[in-house]
Amino acid sequence: MKLKSSHWLVNDDGGIIMGKGRMEILESIDQTGSINQTSKDMKMSYKSVWSKIKSTQDNFKSPVVHADRKEGTRLTEEGRTLLEKYRQLTKDCIKADDNIFKDIF
Repeated sequence: MKLKSSHWLVNDDGGIIMGKGRMEILESIDQTGSINQTSKDMKMSYKSVWSKIKSTQDNFKSPVVHADRKEGTRLTEEGRTLLEKYRQLTKDCIKADDNIFKDIF
């Protein structure tokens, strides 16, 4: 038996800022420099990927992705910081969750 946890960052109204799926989207954009390639790699529509990015930006109240036809797509400094902090939060939460689980079970 083991514990499986999920962690979401939400704004005060419950709007999703970051979760595992959005983390994967931002990681893919960081690697590929392309929303289109990200949508193909993740087997999602371009519209769905862009919608999640837009929702994150609206709920975070800061741009996380800069998209330009000439320059390509990249994470903004805010987007990169959000991604790094979310990774750290998830890692620390999982470690704490595992310790609590071991203490109880």
